[in-house]
Amino acid sequence: MKSLLFDFIAKYVSLSDAEKDALLSFDLFRTAKKGTTLLRTGQTGKESYIVLKGCIRTYYKQKGAEKTTAFYTEMDALIPPCVITKAPSEYFVCCVEDSVLAVSTADMEAELNRKFPKFELLYRRLSEDLLAKKQIDFDEFKTSSPAQRYLNLLQKRPDLIQRVPQHQLASFLGITPQSLSRLRARIVEKIS
Repeated sequence: MKSLLFDFIAKYVSLSDAEKDALLSFDLFRTAKKGTTLLRTGQTGKESYIVLKGCIRTYYKQKGAEKTTAFYTEMDALIPPCVITKAPSEYFVCCVEDSVLAVSTADMEAELNRKFPKFELLYRRLSEDLLAKKQIDFDEFKTSSPAQRYLNLLQKRPDLIQRVPQHQLASFLGITPQSLSRLRARIVEKIS
């Protein structure tokens, strides 16, 4: 798992052996079983995640229904907003599959920043990347029809089709499971 973590970090900064050792001195790696809830609505979250293996999702509960907002798979990072704002979480974070995560806290990050200023650059670049990705995803969602959203998903994240239960996928696309089934049938019909 160490090599996966360092591959992820290398997208943002290069680390010296001393910086890698400092990072590994923390208890970073956690396994979580499918169905594990990492964060609940109302909790004040303190942990950020990098998915090294598996899949996690974020969702809200509205009138008893789950509204999926995102899926995070290998080499995706999630910094729940409540970690930054110190306010209670607005949503849940749950494992869709058995997962291996690199987990950090603000205290860990502050200690690394004090010892190695390069980590501050890493966190800034990662935050900028996550913010840009969220904006692009939001814009695409708002300007696309359900069919376009599904086609975009097939193009950009085809692995989710097999990995995620249909009702969660439908919720992510902003449609009902029945609408997703009809949409899939229409697309298959056009291809045939």
